[in-house]
Amino acid sequence: MRRTLFSFGLVVFVYLATAIVAGAQEKISGTAQCAKPDPQHIVPVEGMPGHSLVVEQSKCTWTKPMEIAGLQTKDGVSTATSDISATTARGRGYHVTTMTNGDTWSASYSDTSHLSKDGPPESTKGTWAFLGGSGKLKGIKGKGTFECKPAGDVSSCDIEGEYTLPK
Repeated sequence: MRRTLFSFGLVVFVYLATAIVAGAQEKISGTAQCAKPDPQHIVPVEGMPGHSLVVEQSKCTWTKPMEIAGLQTKDGVSTATSDISATTARGRGYHVTTMTNGDTWSASYSDTSHLSKDGPPESTKGTWAFLGGSGKLKGIKGKGTFECKPAGDVSSCDIEGEYTLPK
């Protein structure tokens, strides 16, 4: 009986240790540079000066790649909507990144931008969450934060977070 309990305890310990390792989250960080949106459609809200709705898409290049499962991020596309009024814009969107081997991952995000008097963002901060991936990244889960600052016709975005992959 004692040997059976020891064996059972060892099996439970190995199972729990495996579950903890399988659920361990890997930290990630990188920098993406996103071009001026193209296309960009701005529709003013009638009767509300300074208020508009926007749909836009930007191509991005990873200038400091993130490494996920031994793969590096290469480039991506962000597609978003924004509600702009006075000096604040609130956005929601989706981003798809292609890795150097051709695998992809997608994420949803939401952000808040503080606009200058002339309209362009002074800074943008937000949160994101993985929606899924292909190839080695199939089943990816995770989330994080980002902060973007304008640099001429591009925005430089520092992204950080964590991910897990199914075992």
